[in-house]
Amino acid sequence: MSIVPPRSGELLRLSSLFVRTLREDPADAEVASHKLLVRAGYIRRAAPGVYSWLPLGLRVLAKVEQVVREEMAAIGAQEVHFPALLPREPYEATGRWAEYGPNIFRLKDRKDGDYLLAPTHEEMFTLLVKDLYSSYKDLPVALYQIQTKYRDEARPRAGLIRGREFIMKDAYSFDLDDAGLAAAYEKQRGAYQRIFDRLGLEYVIVSATSGAMGGSRSEEFLSPSPIGEDTFVRSAGGYAANVEAVVTPVPDALPYDDAPAAHVEDTPDTPTIDSLVACANADHPRADRAWTGADTLKNVVLAVKQPDGSRELLVVGLPGDREVDVKRLEAALAPAEAEPATEADFAAHPELVKGYIGPGVLGPQGAQVTDEAGETRSAIRYLLDPRVVPGTRWITGADTPGRHVFDLVAGRDFTGDGTIEAAEVRAGDLAPDGSGPLELARGIEIGHIFQLGRKYAEALELKVLDPNGKQAVVTMGSYGIGVTRVLAALAEANHDDRGLAWPAHVAPAHVHVVATGKGAEVFEAAEQIAAGLVAEGVEVVYDDRPKVSPGVKFADAELFGVPLLLVVGRGLADGVVELRPRAGEAVQVPVGEVVATATERVRALLGGS
Repeated sequence: MSIVPPRSGELLRLSSLFVRTLREDPADAEVASHKLLVRAGYIRRAAPGVYSWLPLGLRVLAKVEQVVREEMAAIGAQEVHFPALLPREPYEATGRWAEYGPNIFRLKDRKDGDYLLAPTHEEMFTLLVKDLYSSYKDLPVALYQIQTKYRDEARPRAGLIRGREFIMKDAYSFDLDDAGLAAAYEKQRGAYQRIFDRLGLEYVIVSATSGAMGGSRSEEFLSPSPIGEDTFVRSAGGYAANVEAVVTPVPDALPYDDAPAAHVEDTPDTPTIDSLVACANADHPRADRAWTGADTLKNVVLAVKQPDGSRELLVVGLPGDREVDVKRLEAALAPAEAEPATEADFAAHPELVKGYIGPGVLGPQGAQVTDEAGETRSAIRYLLDPRVVPGTRWITGADTPGRHVFDLVAGRDFTGDGTIEAAEVRAGDLAPDGSGPLELARGIEIGHIFQLGRKYAEALELKVLDPNGKQAVVTMGSYGIGVTRVLAALAEANHDDRGLAWPAHVAPAHVHVVATGKGAEVFEAAEQIAAGLVAEGVEVVYDDRPKVSPGVKFADAELFGVPLLLVVGRGLADGVVELRPRAGEAVQVPVGEVVATATERVRALLGGS
């Protein structure tokens, strides 16, 4: 979809503009951007997670897109446009037809052919370049599109922030070697910074996981917001990462030659960490200090579901004072998903005694099975938190109701099948790079960039002749901006209890002229002022509705969020008009000077353009 940006000096008359404002919040709206965009007549709900765009909303969207296009052009990226309805075969070749699982919309045509509504377009970009380019002399090239994407979100929420249909800018770079990819990545990264700076949107760049996309490097651009779905961390020393990408600093292994032998103790009625710690301190106290949750090893039973529908049990062992973070867990398991084990799972594995599960029945210590390939593996896979290093001593379940084992030493008494980053990250944890303690914040993901490498090029056989005349696999980068999500993030960051308050660069208009009063002279003066502003290239919303009260007009103006309000009313008798910034103090301006004054204000807000 290509949206034509507003024309300079355009006039919108509210008497004929296709818009209706609402005084009450929509019943399904939870966050400010969702409430206000619907109430102000920018969008309307068509279905859960699917929205229709009205004229005011399209104007803002077009301005966001224009900034994106200008900055993409500035780094030499060229715009293309793909269909949203795509065949199965390219996604089958890369494995993503299965990896996406239930998260994509699949459909069949009348000939029983499989199609999907594109969630993203890596495969199509790759095939396009393969179709047209064959030599290193054709590279590097960067292509992008701004297009509608589709994902079958299980729980669409927050209006435009997490929907089933959304507009995204996705760009791709194609280079002969890794040095070229690194240079292309930095170009795109710089363009993203300029885009968000121009839009007036605060952002933080954080390290991220690549997930199902793959690749060697990945960063997210997050707009800090308390309603954001992404949790990120940062340190005073400059470290910043999405929580999924935080790597736990691994403690040094400890000697255990003189460690006491593990011993099982009665710990009745202790199915929780708190009850276990209380019992340990009361009945089995330490000599040096009190037991804490950090001394216990909690074993959490989960079910891992692969994209092909297969399912297996996984137990994660972690310090008892921490919880499993599902986002971190699923990032580590991608493209598989995790869910709590069911009663049926426990019934199928009676060795798992709820509340008293220990390493003795898990991983290398537990039962072993032989898979179809003839490989021996653990019947129940057991992955440990990186803090569980050799020599650490734990209290953990003894696999018997009412009993726990004390002084169970990692590396001596048990091991895992590997490690996993699944424990929650907490404020005060040390940054992996040693730059100090971490603080946690929330943000809205507005951009994500990847060094994809050769994953898609290899799967789809994108090769070119190198300078030596040999076939070389092309290396790729992927760079996405959620355009509709950016608009929602701008609304979240720019509103008050009265309505929206857009930055001038993205507002649907620059000046909102309101005629208040019943006399023809008020409307005639307002008409002349509006026409004068348009002649100066200013975009104007003119509330020319003759039988609407001033209170309703002012409420609508504040809801729309245009940067400057001009009130033509009772002051006209004294030869003045009120100029009122959306946020700021009102001033009285002589009628003869108001066009020049308002135009100067608009140009200042736009940065002198």
